[in-house]
Amino acid sequence: DKIIKRANEEGISSEEVAKKYIAEYFTDAHALGVREATVHPKATENIQQIIDLITTLIDKGYAYEVNGDVYYRTLKFKDYGKLSHQPIEDLQSGARIDVNDIKENPLDFALWKAAKPGGRLALAWGNGRPGWHIECSAMSKPYLPLDIHGGGMDLVFPHHENEIAQTEASCHCQLAKYWMHNAFVQINSEKMSKSLGNFKTIRDILKTWLPEVLRYFLLSKHYRSPIDFTSEGMDDAERALSRVYQSMREAEKRL
Repeated sequence: DKIIKRANEEGISSEEVAKKYIAEYFTDAHALGVREATVHPKATENIQQIIDLITTLIDKGYAYEVNGDVYYRTLKFKDYGKLSHQPIEDLQSGARIDVNDIKENPLDFALWKAAKPGGRLALAWGNGRPGWHIECSAMSKPYLPLDIHGGGMDLVFPHHENEIAQTEASCHCQLAKYWMHNAFVQINSEKMSKSLGNFKTIRDILKTWLPEVLRYFLLSKHYRSPIDFTSEGMDDAERALSRVYQSMREAEKRL
């Protein structure tokens, strides 16, 4: 939805928006010395795989179509909630019920959404586009089981929970052996977010500090602990890194 919105704002296609910001991501990653992975699958290059996966879920009774939308029957997957350790009864009681909801159950989630202006990607149950969760399941399918599946802690539920439900129901195989979810980056003890206007981009930070200083700063905390980004913290990381380099130089002299 965000890509479609940005495409309409900029007067370009959804594919062009995606390509533009993928390139921007790699620009920042390369600046930090992050090596590219062997494979970088894209949702737009896996539409047929997504359609095939949804078809499999429908055939197995895990999904159903309503007015061009396709939804996943959450209650049919017996292990739903195993990653976030939330009992299905608790999830049901906390689910938001929309007056105009066409789903069988409030917990059911979209696998395919009917088209919006500027958002047509493929023809299956009608013009539309895949849901957020199903894209990841389709793109990761050739590489299962994944050794490590990572992401922010806010993705545990519902995104990663839904990924497990889709993947394991479709192929009866394990999605991932290990899960690693990182805590949030904060600005002066407050969550960094665009809505609060308190975020900094990598490019902003690299105007003041070298890339390896930012890497050292991020590595100074356990990945499951929140990181409070401050100028003082970055300065401390810069001094600490300088001491590491100095120790390395002294060690080399003794060789």
